[in-house]
Amino acid sequence: MSHAGAPEVEIFPHADCAGIALDLLASKVLAALPFCLDSRGGEEPVLPELTEVEVSLVDDETIARVHGEFMDDPTPTDVITFHHGEILVSVDTARREGPGHGNTPADETLLYIIHGLLHLNGHTDLREPDRTAMHQAQESILDRVRRPVTDPLSDENR
Repeated sequence: MSHAGAPEVEIFPHADCAGIALDLLASKVLAALPFCLDSRGGEEPVLPELTEVEVSLVDDETIARVHGEFMDDPTPTDVITFHHGEILVSVDTARREGPGHGNTPADETLLYIIHGLLHLNGHTDLREPDRTAMHQAQESILDRVRRPVTDPLSDENR
């Protein structure tokens, strides 16, 4: 999937994605991408320069192995982002953590992808106040793309 002036985003399911409609997830990522590009963090962004972003949906075992290899922490995590345009997302973690955040596993997976895209656009969550700003940005973007489309002329939107 792609958007004018934005990198193409490809989603590769390498784990059991039961309960996650991949076509719907892809369309929501496409909708989120312009908002992620508009939300520049304080570090040097690479997202605007990329032609492609690869998102791999993996299990906890796979993400723990990568986490150990590249970050010296062999435990599962939600998302790992590489600045060459690769995002790994644990669907096991999304299933486990989503309900505690009020999200379906699909929305939690989307949140992790948004998180990765924001990292590629210069956001960091290593320290405050950057962490809070990044989390506010990702929640705002998630809310915007999962909100049902309404009639802009309805009384509710005036």
